[in-house]
Amino acid sequence: MVYSELLGQILAGNEVTIEQALSWGELNNNQLNELFLAALQVTRHFHGNQVDLCAIVNAKSGFCSEDCAFCAQSVCHHPNIPASPIPTKETVLERAYEAESNGVRRFSLVTSGRGIGEEDFKKILEIYEVLRKKTHLGLCASLGIIGLAQARSLYEVGVTMYHHNIETSRSFFPKICTTHNYDDRLKTIHTASEAGLNICSGGIIGLGETWAQRVEMAFQLKELGVMSSAINILIPIVGTPLQKKPIPEPMEVLKTVAMFRVVLPGSVIRLCGGRGPALRSLQPMAFTAGVNGMLVGNYLTTAGREVGEDIQMLRDLEIEVARSF
Repeated sequence: MVYSELLGQILAGNEVTIEQALSWGELNNNQLNELFLAALQVTRHFHGNQVDLCAIVNAKSGFCSEDCAFCAQSVCHHPNIPASPIPTKETVLERAYEAESNGVRRFSLVTSGRGIGEEDFKKILEIYEVLRKKTHLGLCASLGIIGLAQARSLYEVGVTMYHHNIETSRSFFPKICTTHNYDDRLKTIHTASEAGLNICSGGIIGLGETWAQRVEMAFQLKELGVMSSAINILIPIVGTPLQKKPIPEPMEVLKTVAMFRVVLPGSVIRLCGGRGPALRSLQPMAFTAGVNGMLVGNYLTTAGREVGEDIQMLRDLEIEVARSF
């Protein structure tokens, strides 16, 4: 692989092949620099010099019936994560105002569980009504497996994007979750798309998957036509089956980010949970390896770093915070 050849291939509108992406799993550090450089130029060509910031609110936590091996909220594990009900509209609005003041462009409510019950869903819709009227944020939702009627209700209340991770590749998914299958997740994504919602979907790296399975996941997201691809890195949580998994090394994470960028040139590559522990001092390098989106603030059950630190990092890199949506 030569940097100029790969870049020329992508900018000419020719897609990267699975065989190419598989071959990058064995790149040495000097060769990785060529991949990073190509990823950076692809980002600039398709997305300019901007990073899209989003934030989430854990709108309902704990007591999830599913057995996802990485998750602290599953009733099948014992990580001692407290459960919480749907918050008040005032509480969520306060968080939304704070996010907006920090330059965040998108804001999402996230609930635990396989899906969401009608009573809770009604409360969620009421919160989105308030957010639509009182903020300028793009509204996203992550409510698990939903049907077409719920997806349409979200669209009608002003939600424009639905987030639903495929988590990993189809071939590895049975080792991560047994209480629902891969097609359940794909069906939800297709349902949200049918209702007019844009899609944010991705997964977690470091679950024990191979490089080939990461490539498989990237090409699945490409087939789904996602607008935003969320890349999380496993944070091993005590009480979960993956509590002893090692966190991927920084260069491994950056290589994965670059692969996603060149496979999905038109999508936002959004760096999310686990970026701090995995990338450590190399976090800024993610933005030269293909990242142009970032989840800021706290995550679902783990704390992120201060938003001001991320904003300063972007300023130091002379990267703009996207303002429109």
